[in-house]
Parts: sequence; C-alpha cells; structure tokens
Amino acid sequence: MAPTNATPSQLHDRVRNALCRIEALEAAYETVTVGQLISMRARTHGSKIAIDLFERGERATYSEMDRWSNKYAHALRAFGVRKGDRIGVMLPDRIEFPILWFAFAKLGAVLVPVNMYYTPREIEYVLSDTEAKFAIADESVWPVFSAMDPWPQDLAKGRVLLVGQPSTGAATTLDELLKDFDDAQVDEDIGPDDLLSIQYTSGTTGFPKGCMLTHDYWGVVSYASAYHANQPYHRYLFVAPFFYVTALIHLLKSYREGGTLYMATRLKSTQFIAWIKRYRIEWCQFPEKLTHQPEANAESLTCLKEVVRSGGRWSPDTVRRFRERFGVPTSCWYGMTEIGYGTQTTDIEEMIDPDMVGIRSPFRALRLVNEDGSLTPVGEVGELWVQGRAIFKGYWNRPEANGAAFEGEWFKTGDLLRRDELGFFWFVGRKKDMIRHAEHGNISALEVETVVCEIPEIADVAAVPVPHDKGGEEVKIYVELKEGVTPADLLVERILEHARARLAMFKVPRYIAFTPALPRTTSSSKVLKRELMNVRDPLAGAYDSEQKRWR
Repeated sequence: MAPTNATPSQLHDRVRNALCRIEALEAAYETVTVGQLISMRARTHGSKIAIDLFERGERATYSEMDRWSNKYAHALRAFGVRKGDRIGVMLPDRIEFPILWFAFAKLGAVLVPVNMYYTPREIEYVLSDTEAKFAIADESVWPVFSAMDPWPQDLAKGRVLLVGQPSTGAATTLDELLKDFDDAQVDEDIGPDDLLSIQYTSGTTGFPKGCMLTHDYWGVVSYASAYHANQPYHRYLFVAPFFYVTALIHLLKSYREGGTLYMATRLKSTQFIAWIKRYRIEWCQFPEKLTHQPEANAESLTCLKEVVRSGGRWSPDTVRRFRERFGVPTSCWYGMTEIGYGTQTTDIEEMIDPDMVGIRSPFRALRLVNEDGSLTPVGEVGELWVQGRAIFKGYWNRPEANGAAFEGEWFKTGDLLRRDELGFFWFVGRKKDMIRHAEHGNISALEVETVVCEIPEIADVAAVPVPHDKGGEEVKIYVELKEGVTPADLLVERILEHARARLAMFKVPRYIAFTPALPRTTSSSKVLKRELMNVRDPLAGAYDSEQKRWR
C-alpha cells in the first residue's frame, strides 16, 4: 500500500461510504433486457451517435441502431431463426456485429462469438459444441471458415450468411437477406433469465468452455460498470474486438449513460493519444506503455475524466505520476467472463498499489477459502469464491466442469487473493493453468499441449507462461521427445507448422525448448510446472520463433 496521511479511522469511514454507495446502486437497479435497453435509449437519445467505428468510417445513432436491429431481427426470423437458437458470428469490428447482437436480443437468439484468429479446427469445435444451427461469417475469413472439415453436424450450409462481397460458391449475403423487411418493433417474449450469449473462455480442462450469459448478466454487469463513476461520461474510447466480452460490456456501459463509444480494433501506439484528442475522449483504458509518451501532456488530454489501467502492471510510481501529470483518477478491477466484475476500486487516493483490486462490485459477494474449505483469515491468501445475481449460468453442456466449479451458489474462480483489515482485496496469483496474453486474454496451456502432442515423435509437452517485454505473457513449451528421437530429428519449424495449422496465432508457442525429461511428482507423475517456471532466465536455451533464433 502507498504511504498515506489518512488515519485508519478515516480510511474505514471512506470504505464504509463506498460500500453504502454500492448498496444504494443495488437498491436502485431496474431489471431490463438488452432489447429493452436498446429501444429505451432510442427514445431518450435517438439522434445522438451511439457508436463510431472511426477506422471503418461507420457510425450510427441510437435511433438507427434500434431500427436496424429490428429489421435484422425480422429478416433473421424469416430465415428460420427462433428463440434459443445458437448463432455463430465470426466478424471483425464492423457495424453489423452490434446490430446483429441487438437483433438476437430482440429475437431471443443466442450469440456465439467466434474469434477472428481461429483456425478451421477451432471454429468447428465452437460451432459443434454449441450445436449452432446458424452462422454468420465475414468476407475476410470466408476461406478459413469454409475450410472446416468435418463440417459441424447441426449447421446446414444453407444456414450460413456472408457479410461482405460474395465469392464463387459463397453463402447467401446478409444484404440479400435484409431486402424487403421493415423496421417495426419485434414481438417476442424475452425475460432477464433468457440466454443471450455463449462466450468461450479457456480453462484448465483443455479446450475452451462456453460460459452461458443471460440478459440479466449483461444488464447487471453493464450497470455496475457504468455507475462505478461519480458522473456520467459522454465520449468513450475502447480498443478491442467485439468477439471479446469486454467490448460488449463497454458498448452497453456507454448505452447506459447515453454516450458515444468510439471503437478501434487494435491498439496503435502512435495514434492512441491523437484519438483521445480528436474525439475529446472522457473515459478510456489507458495502456501503461503510453504513459511516458511526450505527446501525452496534460494540456492535450484535458477532456479525460477517468482512465482504467491496462497493458500490464502499473507500478505505484506510475500511478502517482499519471495522476499528478493529468489530474485524472485511475481505476482497475478484478473480473472474468464467468462473473463479470467481482471487485472495483474506489476513489480513495491512498490506495494505489497495482495489486489492489478494490472492494466488492455491485451484486457480488466475495469470500476467500483455504484448500480445506475453511475461510481464509484476514491478511492471508486464499482462493476467491464469488456469489451474486446474474453470474454466468454455468458452462454449456459441461456438467462435470460445473460440478467442480461451484460449491452451492459459490463460483470458485481459481485465483488467489488476500483481504486486508479495511476490506480491500489484493490479487496474488492464480491456481488455474493458464497463460494470459496481453491482447487476447487467457490461453489454455492444456489446449496447446494437446495440439503439440499430436506430433508422433513427441512423448509429452508442458506449456508455461513467460513474461512479454511489453506486458502480459507469451507461451513457452518444453518438449520431451520419445526414446530414440533427438531434436535434430524434429526441427522446431515442424512443431510451429503443426501448431499454426491448428491454433490461433496468439496461441502458437513463441518459445520452444527441448528437455530429456519433464520434472514430475513421484506419486502421480504429474508435471511439476513450478520447477520449469522457477528459473533465473526462462528464455535461455529456447528457440524464439519470432526472432527465428536460439537464445
């Protein structure tokens, strides 16, 4: 914790006031489905720009988003879409993505976002796992999408829509489908507990699992995000693809406050500050590596009112200098797809340690639990369990995973935190075997290992995280070869070629190291990854696939 001039009594009072505000927000919440929110905001802010995808030159008002999503819904209903149908959507950040999602919300259909970087194997896995009856793919990924083999059993090829220009043998285009439909209100009985999306997230059981997210989940999470601040914001900047859950949360956050969301697909360090200036941004996620740019001066960023710390760990000095330089508060939170926001920081200036993630978020109860199931004392480290309204409804079609993940109504996050005497939570580490990529989120180590182990000459593989010099983590694999096989027999390029054909590029190992034998426990023969990670130089002796050299 940073040094403070406040007395313990004063800090306790501030925390108590923050918790009282959270309780007031909970009491004031009005249940709303996403479709109702879209129509309501069209009535209150109809002519205001709701979203601006400035890199594509696409923008729409609240009224247009409501009317266009009505038209999309009527067209999709005529195409055969019914309430509860899962629809795979593989689109970049183009205006059709949020319109389609809003149309699904009004129809009661379920969005299954598909990562644009996925290979045919990964696309087929997601669509088959959800038994998707329909799919919508962008022209830019059509060659990859159409290369699925085997083709998902429940997806008839005639139920695939193409967004963009058709090519030889391509599916029906979305533009063709939209002809001859009006934008009248959509009549469908949708409730807060109805499923709206299945978001795939990596975990410890290998291949990604689908988190079932309801209308109430999106309503509660967007409400908590929007009203965390003490004042409404009008211009937001967010950099992330729509197929990630955070982008959709911040879209609804902006909707909650009647603001304009300016969207960019990728972070461009040389342009980020210019975007803030040009669009007079009041709220954004600010990458740590940009805090030192000379053009980032207080005079140029006078419209900023709050930033969320992103892009790696901010040191206490970085946080303090940023606040002094720009006069803008910084915040952070702990969250995950399954629960949305679990914690949120407060406006207590003294609490600026980068590992401090704040107090409970609205509608969330938190507890820390020891390995034996007992509650963790204050100051000690335990696994975070979360309970509350509208957390995810479980993993799609994964009863065993759900049984392991829940204890009654409590969801076991697999992450390790501690709580201090004031009630603040501090992130310590994680139990889950995951690698957290800076741009693309969680990567399942087991998924990487399973794919690489398909190579016949390999006996076993251990995937571990190594730090990336720009924040986040990269994938490193330790490869144990079968008896009689040497590294000269299995060139690293063959491993990389195999991985690139089956994994999204961000999951492909950057570093490869050969080892005579992986360290294992004597009782269960489980690989001791902590020994692989607890080395002075984790890159020494490894092949760097980006620099194409041994280190």
